[in-house]
Amino acid sequence: MVVDEYRKRLAERQAGFAVSDAAHERMGNWRLLLVVAALGAAYWRVWWAVGGATFAMGWASVRLGGLGRLRERFGRAAEYYRLALDRVAGKWAGRGVSGERYLPEQHLYARDLDLFGPGGLFELLCRARTRVGQETLADWLLAPVPFTVVTERQAAVDEMAGKLDLREDLAVISERGQVQVRAGALVEWGEGARVLQSQWWFYIVSALGALAALSAVADLLGAGLPGSRIYYLPVIAVCGLVWNRYRLSTAEVFGGAEAAVHELALLTEVLARLEKENFLAPRLAALQQALVVDGLPPSRRIAQLRRLMDLVDSRDHVVLRALGPFVLYDLHLASALESWRATSGTALRRWVAAVGDFEALSSMGGYRFENPEDVFPEFVENGPIFEGNGLAHPLMSRAQAVANDLAIGGVLVVSGSNMSGKSTLMRTVGVNAVMAQAGGPVRAKRLRMSALAVGASIQTHDSLQANTSRFYAEILRLRDIVKLAERQPVLFLIDEILSGTNSHDRKIGAEAILRGLVARGAIGLASTHDLALTAIVDELGGRGRNVHFEDQLMDGVMEFDYRMRDGVVTHSNAVALMRAVGLEV
Repeated sequence: MVVDEYRKRLAERQAGFAVSDAAHERMGNWRLLLVVAALGAAYWRVWWAVGGATFAMGWASVRLGGLGRLRERFGRAAEYYRLALDRVAGKWAGRGVSGERYLPEQHLYARDLDLFGPGGLFELLCRARTRVGQETLADWLLAPVPFTVVTERQAAVDEMAGKLDLREDLAVISERGQVQVRAGALVEWGEGARVLQSQWWFYIVSALGALAALSAVADLLGAGLPGSRIYYLPVIAVCGLVWNRYRLSTAEVFGGAEAAVHELALLTEVLARLEKENFLAPRLAALQQALVVDGLPPSRRIAQLRRLMDLVDSRDHVVLRALGPFVLYDLHLASALESWRATSGTALRRWVAAVGDFEALSSMGGYRFENPEDVFPEFVENGPIFEGNGLAHPLMSRAQAVANDLAIGGVLVVSGSNMSGKSTLMRTVGVNAVMAQAGGPVRAKRLRMSALAVGASIQTHDSLQANTSRFYAEILRLRDIVKLAERQPVLFLIDEILSGTNSHDRKIGAEAILRGLVARGAIGLASTHDLALTAIVDELGGRGRNVHFEDQLMDGVMEFDYRMRDGVVTHSNAVALMRAVGLEV
């Protein structure tokens, strides 16, 4: 169904591109003929024909621009569906937004679970066109929110999944590439202190200045009234003083507004498109309603600002350059811009936040549509608990991923041979927990969980810059997870616990850490190659359980089924693997 719908839409967009491209080429040829006709008419001095051809050329140029934009939009839409088909086929890694800029230096699970970077979860999900949309999606993945918010997001994601036209429009709405709307700069400008406030006497000075300008022109043309200089010379001087007094303030207002309008270019298109949509999900409807200011939608408000900025640009006209100081043109424009900012500037924060939420929900909705077999999790108040049936990793293709059932109510100590699936199981649990608490669907037949902060120690590395070894980096991460468990329920994922030290210290340390986590109400998984550590389960008073992964050596080839089983693994493949690569052991 998903592939058929995408292929149908791709074919329609490709056909639209072909039609608009042909029309664009024809209109270009017509404009060229009109140019030739105008030149010929000018040569024969048939001026009425020159005028008609010139008018037709103007119309053809406008029409040519429209056809060009239509062609480009069809082209972007076709590329959007080509990428969507590749994503469904599992060929998406490295082709989207990796989001590496959003990876925090010290985060308890982002790097361990491959949330960002090529082939990461963010790249799989993200369809956001603006920086604020990307930031919002990243924030959702990095910080769980209360279940009341999550359930609102779930309903919104479910509705956005079915809005294919809206999601397409949001993805291809701009002619530019990735447009970086600087939310902070916009909000700062909108909420900043006003530089100017309109004064009633501005209008009196402007009226007197306009009359003085007319008097001066009349005097220069020899038609001035007797004694008019006594009037217009002092008034012109006053206008000059007022203009000079506010010159720097008006320049500051114009500079700030010009930067804001540039940032609002894409935002305006997105907001205008969202205004037209009808939403049923409470969160989507609330976001749409939050866009309105004093009964006017944001597109109308921003259109007012853009009209004012067009007038700002008109100041370069020679007539306004000459007459502007007399009528305080700059001062009135700056005051109008400040008035707009006083009325609508504070709404920029809401508009930016709403666009970010809509784009993040659109990204989640796109994933939901493309993965209809994934389910929304069930959240429970009593915990901690994490129970999954048919749980698999969303970054792996369905054909490749092996699903497992597991129930975590304490500690699962995972043993098994190399490459058997221990680390993948941890990432599977972690990524699905992150997706669940961000409001998205999970790769499972069923998932039931309580509120859990995720803490992982899977990819700890040494650091030359920080002068830390891998073991020291690991124990620092474990310390942070234990501290987190003191404040809230935690789902911990610890791969090869304390593998960087000797077996004696590893056993003592691992027992103490796991016992401490359990005592603080945390649940999770800890893997190990050291089978002596599996005895820790006996020390946890029924809060621990051993599980393992197996392998088989078939005709000299190591085979894995990646199925989790109860109990402790009974053999290792390390020696067989060393022999398989040619080492004499």
